[in-house]
Amino acid sequence: MKNHLKTVPVIIDFLNGINIKVIEKKLPNDTFLPGLAISGNSILIDLKQLKYPGDLLHEAGHIAVTEEKVRPFLGTEKMGAHWPTDGDEIAAILRSYAASSYLNLDLTVVFHQDGYKNESEWLIEQFKNGNYMGLPLLEWMSLCRKETFPVMEKWLR
Repeated sequence: MKNHLKTVPVIIDFLNGINIKVIEKKLPNDTFLPGLAISGNSILIDLKQLKYPGDLLHEAGHIAVTEEKVRPFLGTEKMGAHWPTDGDEIAAILRSYAASSYLNLDLTVVFHQDGYKNESEWLIEQFKNGNYMGLPLLEWMSLCRKETFPVMEKWLR
């Protein structure tokens, strides 16, 4: 796990570079993921509480696959209980894989044992075998092309 913590600056630099701001801030202890919260086009991070640095990429994936016109409402009651949809979740997972590939991260950084409803090993196996569930969604969002995936055409919808 300690080696995974070295990835935090790499991930933050990447996210800031694609216009997803990462803002350090003290957060309450009851956030959905330890040490992380989404606020519009930004991720709030409490480094003292952050348990899994790869969760940054997954939360960024949620921001990225959300339509630009509603992104400002992320993290507010205006998004409602319907967000994220199952499709959003699948797209965010696959985009997290693409970001991991781009950053040359070990897949266990993002797809850690305590996440993904205990299916992280299965997800890693699928990705290593070229089974990219959700790829049609990322294509439909104009984020990538099947022929060149995991290379992304753009990182934000």
